[in-house]
Amino acid sequence: MLRSINHPVRDATLSTPLLSAVSPPSTTTTSDSDESSSSADNSFRYDYHDLNFNTPPPPRPPPLPAAVFCSSYKSLAVLSGHVSSVSCLALCGEFILSASQGKDIIVWQQPDLRQFTKFGHGDGSVKSVVTAGNKVFTAHQDSRIRAWKVSRSSENVFKLIDTLPTKKDYLGKFMKQSNYVQTRRHHKLLWIEHADSISCLAVSNGLIYSGSWDKTLKVWRISDFKCLESIKAHDDAINGLAAINGIVYSASADGRIKAWGRRKTTDGGGDNKITHSLKGILQGHKDISINSVVVNQNGSLVYGGASDGYIMGWAADEGFESWKLVCEAKAHATAVLCVCLVGEFVCSGSADKSICVWRRDLIGGGLVRYMVVKGHEGPVKCLQASPERVGGGFMLYSGSLDKSIRVWWIPNHSVEDSAVSTEKRLKF
Repeated sequence: MLRSINHPVRDATLSTPLLSAVSPPSTTTTSDSDESSSSADNSFRYDYHDLNFNTPPPPRPPPLPAAVFCSSYKSLAVLSGHVSSVSCLALCGEFILSASQGKDIIVWQQPDLRQFTKFGHGDGSVKSVVTAGNKVFTAHQDSRIRAWKVSRSSENVFKLIDTLPTKKDYLGKFMKQSNYVQTRRHHKLLWIEHADSISCLAVSNGLIYSGSWDKTLKVWRISDFKCLESIKAHDDAINGLAAINGIVYSASADGRIKAWGRRKTTDGGGDNKITHSLKGILQGHKDISINSVVVNQNGSLVYGGASDGYIMGWAADEGFESWKLVCEAKAHATAVLCVCLVGEFVCSGSADKSICVWRRDLIGGGLVRYMVVKGHEGPVKCLQASPERVGGGFMLYSGSLDKSIRVWWIPNHSVEDSAVSTEKRLKF
């Protein structure tokens, strides 16, 4: 069920494009919102390009020395339909995918935000969802990854095509004793299997990366779903992954983010082999867990959200051989559970039920608080943001332990906007 919240709506019927594009991964104190308590049970349809909120741009100090607060965000909708906590979100062309601890994956269609379909029933609690082309990959508590094909030409839009590890992978390895690893006392598994829940996924350069509570990072090839590598990555559970430009970053409850570099080697038979090696360790605070990690588009900046309420940022050198800590921002009173990055903004969701939006320094990587978004009645577990500019801002989607997904419009005022606005105010 969807509840609409006070916002401009144009009474028109819009065409929704076929699934043709995949949005890239993207991935705190007090503030007043203009959220209205009015609600309706019926769905609505609106044109993003008609959003005109006429909000004055907030000031943006050039060197980012102090916090800038802006309370002009808009709460556009509350999406209800999950029977349990919302665990993850993904943007897939015209669709928003939301998954929960209740084993269901709901597909919401934009722009009207109606519930389009459900899939994945009975496949175990869903921990992560990522998209790659016309495929969707879901990670589950039963230690499996499921691959779904997306097609508008068939009645079954989201069709299960395989489960990883695949049967072919099993058959090729189960006879050889050297393919088994000790997972706990008197128990062995094939190295292609995760021994515990898969907590996170990332997609990059034709590969899927999976991180698990079993402390390992596994690498899979999208073309045939074959497991290529298993890495004993951390001393505690892996909570988050981000991958770009041949480097994958793994965030862990051991308080570290590790950077793994991809390389191609040739085996004895002359075949190319993909392996990963440790390039660097990004150290967090002592005795904390890093729950989420994101990286900017060129890979030069990495941000991690931690259990002590901090967001920490690291800048890579030109050769991506070392990383320097560039910011430590006290984002929330309690744990940061998720982080997403869109353009010059970093968004953090917390156990304190709020979302904090930060403007980042495009050169140095420092953060200044831009606004605090409130509305959820439970901890904010997952965030996604659309990179498309909408009405002078961007769309932010949040999932919570209160079983709801909320849709927000966040204003994006540039330095030029602020200067023009200031000049106009001076003339009057």
